Amino acid sequence: MRSTRTVQAVAVPAAPSFADSAEFWKHLAESYGFRKIGEPLPGNVTLKDILDTLPKRVFEIDNVKAWKAVLKTVTSYALGLFMISKAPWYLLPFAWAWTGTAATGVFVIGHDCAHKTFSKNKLVEDIVGTLAFLPLIYPYEPWRFKHDWHHARTNMLVEDTAWHPVREEEFDSSPVLRKAIIFGYGPFRPWMSIAHWLIWHFDLKKFRPNQIQRVKISWACVFGFMAIGWPLIIYKAGIMGWIKFWLMPWLGYHFCMSTFTMMHHTAPHIPFKSSDEWNAAQAQLNGTIHCDYPCWIEILCHDINVHIPHHVSARIPHYNLRVAHESLQENWGKYMNEATWNCVW
Repeated sequence: MRSTRTVQAVAVPAAPSFADSAEFWKHLAESYGFRKIGEPLPGNVTLKDILDTLPKRVFEIDNVKAWKAVLKTVTSYALGLFMISKAPWYLLPFAWAWTGTAATGVFVIGHDCAHKTFSKNKLVEDIVGTLAFLPLIYPYEPWRFKHDWHHARTNMLVEDTAWHPVREEEFDSSPVLRKAIIFGYGPFRPWMSIAHWLIWHFDLKKFRPNQIQRVKISWACVFGFMAIGWPLIIYKAGIMGWIKFWLMPWLGYHFCMSTFTMMHHTAPHIPFKSSDEWNAAQAQLNGTIHCDYPCWIEILCHDINVHIPHHVSARIPHYNLRVAHESLQENWGKYMNEATWNCVW
């Protein structure tokens, strides 16, 4: 007979694995240079659950605040052009940096118009948005169509129109393409939005038939600005004046755009998922990054880097983003990613 023993079952709380612990997320944040990395959002949380916690006032459009932002942007951009005209050559980079950042503020005005958060008058929004995008040589309607697509498919592996990872088979498909990708995501990365601007906004095949007419109107506006504005600049200031007053600030704008856009959704821990695995709440709250920049950048760019509430709802005007962010921190803070402009990843 084999001897037996009675084994008493004792309920002992299972210790969480390191990957589920607060220490793990803190360690991960430190390794990336983030202030905080959010824990994974539970799969049963919906975007509506998150939206329902936001105060209603954050969705309200205030015409006075909207036009104050326009005045601030026009003033800061004009100041930048004045600095360029007066600065000695060794101070020109600082003047270009200011003016390029102010031009990003011009873009944010158009961005609000595209999201229908600038004015209750939609015609006013289309006019202001088109005018705001002209100095940047951005066709307003094509950009709006593709940006709406980005919001509807944020961090989808293939469908997202913003930055997304390069598939392994694509990376290995051609030595030339591989070198271009390495260069693009390496030394050319601060200006990758120029390639994005060309690829996504000037090809009729990328738009639906019911969008073509509005796309062509936007193209006509942009090409008209180039045909009239550029020769006027050259006539008044010469080719070097065109480079000083338009090209260099435009490159500064694209530096900001590339940096901001890469930072908003791209980090080693943020997954890009196929459409059948994609979850809207996880992508918009858990897969979007809030980043703090120096105060002058935040002011000139209208808080566009307070980006998580903008992705939870694109119907929040820029001047309400900080209030919305505070509400999200209160209710969903442990799932949110927060970084600073000098993070090391």
